[in-house]
Amino acid sequence: MNSTGNARICFVVSSPLTARAFLSGHIAALSGRHAIDLVADAGDPAELGGIPAHARVVPVRIRRRIALLADLAALLRLHALFRRERYAAVSSVTPKAGMLALLAAAMARVPLRIHIFTGQVWATRRGWQRRLLKAADRLMARLATHVLADSRSQRDFMIAEGIAPAEKIQVLGDGSICGADGERFRPDAGRRAEVRLAQGIPGEAVVFLFLGRLNRDKGVLDLATAFAELNQPASWLLVVGPDEEGMGEAMQARLGASRDRCRFVGFTDRPEDYMAAADVFCLPSYREGFGMAVIEAAAAGMPAIASRIYGVTDAVEEGVTGLLHEPGDAAGIARTMDLLANDPVRRTAMGNAARERALRLFSGEAVTAAWARFYERLLG
Repeated sequence: MNSTGNARICFVVSSPLTARAFLSGHIAALSGRHAIDLVADAGDPAELGGIPAHARVVPVRIRRRIALLADLAALLRLHALFRRERYAAVSSVTPKAGMLALLAAAMARVPLRIHIFTGQVWATRRGWQRRLLKAADRLMARLATHVLADSRSQRDFMIAEGIAPAEKIQVLGDGSICGADGERFRPDAGRRAEVRLAQGIPGEAVVFLFLGRLNRDKGVLDLATAFAELNQPASWLLVVGPDEEGMGEAMQARLGASRDRCRFVGFTDRPEDYMAAADVFCLPSYREGFGMAVIEAAAAGMPAIASRIYGVTDAVEEGVTGLLHEPGDAAGIARTMDLLANDPVRRTAMGNAARERALRLFSGEAVTAAWARFYERLLG
């Protein structure tokens, strides 16, 4: 760890995977001037990648779902930590970690309390669940001294829904929480051939890729329905990510006869390999804060087919880097898939434009630089 110790900053997350995916570059950059602590439920330091070289890791168990006794224990531990260490700033990511960190930091009178919103869980809910979750976001925004959104359209949505006033919500740079690594995510003919061979996918096939958590809000059932309707025998569907709600079985039921041209892969820590193997990225989601996977796919040279929802409209330049459809519109997804399956020239042009835009606006270096400037302004 190399720091001049100008100020002490504590980042709080629930999952070490969140820290590794979103905060690695920011922590490394900030550690050159400040002392950084990371609170995470980290039992195995390997889960954090290179972060321990730049930050002291403080293990606190923060569960993703509500667990009253465990949550109270985590709150008390955070409050004691913040009072003891007297941080200049506490910064949180994800809803549960944000709520606990902001409550504890406010009680401990930490002067700078920052939370970044990466989407609103309640956006697809109805009734009392929507009201409760929305109230939780309002409380977090009130407890925070500074609120960040990872896309401009998400910021507009939050303002319109009364989560926080416009003057309190910022977007750093052009958006994104971490940016894309253009060396890691890039076109790669060798990886393309290897993955296709391993999955039994023909080299000449047009491969549509979904990569992310398999749940209803991601629209994966709509994607399966659309692919089943697609009259493209040379097209394949590659589904990569952890199955959270038994979606794999439900998708296979909808795929029907097309299931022979679909491959399911579970969790991977090498998404770049599957992005190199595919031709078109699909994100038929009902809610997203930004759609980071779209940008990583773009860096890999892939156009996107995605929902026309806030967050995603920042990640996709419609007609240039991808095509948009209405959320839940399986027929619309099938039409856009058919368009790109039949037009390799357009696919290539969109893929090239997507990579250029991703590296110009959303490179990891650009996003980390925006974060560093933000903290330097706050900390003087």
